[in-house]
Amino acid sequence: MRILVVTDAWYPQVNGVVRTLGTLREELMRVGHEVVFVTPDQFRSLPCPTYPEIRLAIRPGRRLARTIEANQPCAIHIATEGPLGWAARRYCLKRRVPFTTAYHTKFPEYIRARFRIPLPLSYRIMRRFHDPSATIMVATQTIQNELETRGFRKIRRWSRGVDTSLFRPRSIEEIRALAPSLADLPKPVFLYVGRVAVEKNIAAFLAADLGGSKVVVGDGPQLDDLRRRHPDVLFTGARQGEELAACYSAASVFVFPSRTDTFGLVLLEALASGVPVAAYPVPGPLDVIGGSPAGVLDEDLGRAARSALGIPPDVCRAHALAFSWEACTHQFLDNLSPFDPQALAVRAS
Repeated sequence: MRILVVTDAWYPQVNGVVRTLGTLREELMRVGHEVVFVTPDQFRSLPCPTYPEIRLAIRPGRRLARTIEANQPCAIHIATEGPLGWAARRYCLKRRVPFTTAYHTKFPEYIRARFRIPLPLSYRIMRRFHDPSATIMVATQTIQNELETRGFRKIRRWSRGVDTSLFRPRSIEEIRALAPSLADLPKPVFLYVGRVAVEKNIAAFLAADLGGSKVVVGDGPQLDDLRRRHPDVLFTGARQGEELAACYSAASVFVFPSRTDTFGLVLLEALASGVPVAAYPVPGPLDVIGGSPAGVLDEDLGRAARSALGIPPDVCRAHALAFSWEACTHQFLDNLSPFDPQALAVRAS
């Protein structure tokens, strides 16, 4: 089957949505499907206000239509609610072509954190975007419950996985070779990995009284400001691949201060590395950790981080092994709404 995925989030962005979609592409190709991605780098674009690392496509409608028609997909999935997502939605509705969407990001909460726009207004726009979708894919039951209370329908599960061969417990020799700045920090080492942006609530982590060392791995619009305000914290910037995996292994506890993530792929990466998680009891951590002994969820983030110290690495690793990318890919395929590509050609003519 030829599957076309439209996404405003793509490389060189470094975030959970991009990693999820990149892995999805690899898994779909591995099991024999053709995959076409429509991404911002294929269009004229401009930087997103307050977040210049993200590029927004400018007037993508005509080129997007040509791309869809040239590739004659059997299924269309719209991954994000940005300019490309809205353009793909308009295309499908005009031609009466079924499509699916995903709710990766709690945009209403992100927008409120940056611009103080009321949640009811933002959620009304999100409902309008997703309502015509044949299926809205969400990562967790908690997010499904939240969206249903806000009037979203036709929701199905699409979970996440983790690369347990890359993210694994590592020796101090490996850590020194790949992430030397973390190898000999005063213990315990409390780690955050992710975008350095206001919606991630990193300030709550940095304000916690924890002792030892704090490390922030990632890039984003708040990085320079937080570096100035917290000279005692190690900010490494973005890391990927083996370097990133070694950063996880160097940690004593992974601290996840976000209250707005729909899943938190970094939670699985930390657990697969044998590192316990400390987080708030909110969507994402509630679904990944739940009642597992692999982490501690508490409204007092500092208390959660201190309590997570001493959780055995094998407990964390065992919990992560239950999350498979293969199973996630099968869920995605089951959620699609395939159609005859010849019908698309006729409607476009």
